Amino acid sequence: MRLGQCYNFHDFRRMARQRLPGPIFDYIDGGADDEVTYRRNTAAFEACDLVPNVLRGVAEVDMSVTVMGQKLAMPVYCSPTALQRLFHHQGERAVAAAAGKYGTMFGVSSLGTVSLEEARRISGGPQVYQFYFHRDRGLNHDMMARAKSAGVQAMMLTVDSITGGNRERDKRTGFAIPFRLTLAGMAQFAIKPAWAINYLTHERFQLPQLQEHLKLDGGALSISRYFTEMLDPSMSWHEVAEMVRLWDGPFCLKGIMSAEDARRAAEIGCSAIVLSNHGGRQLDGSRSAFDQLAEIVDAVGDRIDVMMDGGVQRGTHVLKALSLGAKAVGLGRYYLFPLAAGGQPAVERALELMRIEIERGMKLMGCTSVAQLTRQNIRLRS
Repeated sequence: MRLGQCYNFHDFRRMARQRLPGPIFDYIDGGADDEVTYRRNTAAFEACDLVPNVLRGVAEVDMSVTVMGQKLAMPVYCSPTALQRLFHHQGERAVAAAAGKYGTMFGVSSLGTVSLEEARRISGGPQVYQFYFHRDRGLNHDMMARAKSAGVQAMMLTVDSITGGNRERDKRTGFAIPFRLTLAGMAQFAIKPAWAINYLTHERFQLPQLQEHLKLDGGALSISRYFTEMLDPSMSWHEVAEMVRLWDGPFCLKGIMSAEDARRAAEIGCSAIVLSNHGGRQLDGSRSAFDQLAEIVDAVGDRIDVMMDGGVQRGTHVLKALSLGAKAVGLGRYYLFPLAAGGQPAVERALELMRIEIERGMKLMGCTSVAQLTRQNIRLRS
């Protein structure tokens, strides 16, 4: 399968599966427990219908939105994700460049494999730094100071990962950083030698945001152990409020799912929230962000920017979220599978396909701007 034959999410996913060893593909593709929430995230979009208008004069369409004081050329952004250079040697460099080309926001994770400073140099567009709340309070403060020094304007604290989800696919293969694989996992790597050659002939894998605090050499770090041992489950609203004050700029909480928590986020001075269940990778059985969207927009949409992610595979999914009041929509697997399939050219192709789908969808909906998408354009099925 060639890149030019990829026309949607599923095509990129198939191409990534052909190229990645099984344990790495499963790390991207998998969810927690029985993966009920993972499947529900996309299915939720199918439980409602768009109601288009016609004869509205849609020769020109403006897809731009403003979130956290930053203008995006289109209402989707590349959500921060971990370990990207495992999927393709370009990693975050490819995503930063592609997002910059399309004038949209991207994020670097504290588990990112390229430094946030380098990513900032690659793209002059909007950038967020996503981090977790560590037991080491000094590490938390250092991360914020480093982001400020790098010129990052917005911080994104993930609040739904105080402990790792039960990701059974990873347990079966022994997925860890560095690799400590089971026999079944090693066999999967053996049948994909091209990936191994690529991995071994490029710069050494590292986690630049954590290199002063976390030593990879001399022992495996499973993703589950990182969440269990380094992150602080005692994180509270009081401590987060202190971080918001310390940052003194756009601050976003990622992983909000209840209206009560959304109100608390607004009260402590957050600029934005991302409704998210971590792509179905944490609490299985959780509602989808899309299903919670209208309730939370009604609660706080007049005070803070409400965004969402999870299960987005089509431009029409984005239109539905915007119609319910989301300011922008985050993409995760939607760009990770293209990254794995073909690096920067594939990420650019995926973003171009999404741009085309959103523009086409807005024209067919009779809307010339995102602001014209309202609940009048959508019907939820009973």
